[in-house]
Amino acid sequence: MAEAEQRLLMLIDDEPAQSRLITALAAREGWRTLVVDEGEKAIATLGTRQGMQLSAIILDQWVPGDRACELIAELKERRPALPILMLTTSTSPLLAVEAMRAGATDYLVKPVAPERLMQALRNATTREAPKDELTPLTEKMDAKLDFDAMVGTAPPFRDALAKAAKAARGHGHVLIEGESGTGKEMLVRAMHAASPRAKAPFRLVNTGGVPSSSLESLLFGHEKGAFAGAFDRQVGALQNCDGGTLVLDEIDRLSLDLQDRLIEAMKNNSVRPIGAKHSFKVDVRIITASNLPLQDLVAGGHFREELYKLISRTTITLPPLRERNGDIGALTRHFLARIGDQPGLRQLGITDSAMKILSAFDWPGNVRQLQAVLFRAAVFCDGDALTAADFPQLSEIIGELEEVEQVVTEGAGVMLYTPDGNLRPLEEIEADVIRLAIGHYRGRVTEVARRLGIGRSTLYRKLSDLGIDNAA
Repeated sequence: MAEAEQRLLMLIDDEPAQSRLITALAAREGWRTLVVDEGEKAIATLGTRQGMQLSAIILDQWVPGDRACELIAELKERRPALPILMLTTSTSPLLAVEAMRAGATDYLVKPVAPERLMQALRNATTREAPKDELTPLTEKMDAKLDFDAMVGTAPPFRDALAKAAKAARGHGHVLIEGESGTGKEMLVRAMHAASPRAKAPFRLVNTGGVPSSSLESLLFGHEKGAFAGAFDRQVGALQNCDGGTLVLDEIDRLSLDLQDRLIEAMKNNSVRPIGAKHSFKVDVRIITASNLPLQDLVAGGHFREELYKLISRTTITLPPLRERNGDIGALTRHFLARIGDQPGLRQLGITDSAMKILSAFDWPGNVRQLQAVLFRAAVFCDGDALTAADFPQLSEIIGELEEVEQVVTEGAGVMLYTPDGNLRPLEEIEADVIRLAIGHYRGRVTEVARRLGIGRSTLYRKLSDLGIDNAA
């Protein structure tokens, strides 16, 4: 914790109550907070002894108002390596784009949840993520909450979706396992939308982002006066979700004491708030998600076997992106289409050189990281298509790997763009499509013509023009 205690955060905020809250939350992660109430003071502070010790900045947009992006740019110019997080009440994607172009690392919408703020600080200063390009972004894009929105054809992924779709129609508890960023939350929401409880209460609780002392009250509730600071009665998430669905994310981080309480509640279908003299009957479907294989934690004594049996009657495992490399192309096109619909952005293509880079990377942050990298690249792209030059950090990490060409060749389709990002002539693209079809259907001209939707005589003429005369 010694290293964490040395981290200094500068908060640019003129609201005392919010400043105290953020200071207290940051302290949980080992941060000291320096509060300044205006932009000019913040700029002046950068040149002081304290300013040289800063590890991150949080800027409340309310302080500089319409000049927020200008202030971000000036701060970034003076301290390029310093992460800057912007707090705002606006949910406008356009403002998020402008803030990122100015140099913001993250974009937090008020009122920001404590776990969201702490995660943003961790992400902004992590030493594991390679440079800024791989910094997770908080851009939220509206997405369809159904299984059709889950992109991918890899067999393990499709198997997981099929199992989830079947489980969604029932009422039993479900465990979803998979590395961070594999799409567990999206799958949970798709399951809820397809379930008989779709119109009933639904709540997602990140158990890893809430202190254990607060989490017990959040889940089970408490009576007024049950403990110091319990000024009012609070109904817990389990009771609030009666008849509906409660999602417990990062269940692997739940303390053993709370695991025991959850076991009792699930076995008895009842909840007893802290300080209450009696329990309340509840009918709650619990979907849990874990970044780690729970069986390993059970074997190591870090997770209750009884709870594991209760929540894992249906277990779904989402594969990491590195095990479904063939889906990277489809995911990339899907994300670019969604990104292009955001205010301030536009539809972009992607060159084959850029796809080689994306396909060669192993994506430790999985699908979420791919989306974040594409979003950042799209924000700063000046051309009509993303090229390898738009992913400098990835190129640096991968280097001149011989495997890059092999990875893309195995899943190669038709190249649409020249290396400089411009579209290839239609005649060249058509020729590549015909060659690809001839190879794919092993020279069966009738099948090729049928699949391409053209006549046999037309196809023979085009084959002759291309110098391909040996098709069967």
